[in-house]
Amino acid sequence: MRKRREARERALQFLFQYDLNPSGDLDAALNQFWDTARTAAIQDAQTGPTYGVKIELPPPTPEELATRMFADALVRGVLKHRTELDEVIQRYALNWDLHRIAAVDRNLLRMAIHEIMHREDIPPVVSINEAIEIAKRFSTEQSGRFVNGILDKVKADTLRPARTANDGPAV
Repeated sequence: MRKRREARERALQFLFQYDLNPSGDLDAALNQFWDTARTAAIQDAQTGPTYGVKIELPPPTPEELATRMFADALVRGVLKHRTELDEVIQRYALNWDLHRIAAVDRNLLRMAIHEIMHREDIPPVVSINEAIEIAKRFSTEQSGRFVNGILDKVKADTLRPARTANDGPAV
């Protein structure tokens, strides 16, 4: 799996959790989330019984740190701009109240719209394609079409300056 896709999936998982059970301390919640994810990955790799076995977490690898850095930036950006993102969703999700949109889809839309509106290093089509694929994996086939429809409208109405050849590739 590509690292940015993995980071987006982790960010979605955290945002889903945070949406349903907000924490007063974002840093502590993020640390607990990442420790739990790393512990689960280690347990999945082990064979044989693991009940009662204490897992010692090794220091994160550079790849794990890069994934976390990208995911944490998405999470913090979404939470910082959540009111604005929710207003955008409401504007384009005709006949849908925000609370009636599935929590996975709602948080995926928030994340992708944040990328479109606030992350100039990510082309909007990449944000849309990633959101569609993640929706298919974590929600339903219909969610992919729903997410695509809303994000296409957002992209069409969002003015972002085109990059020139001198700008270099997006990271």
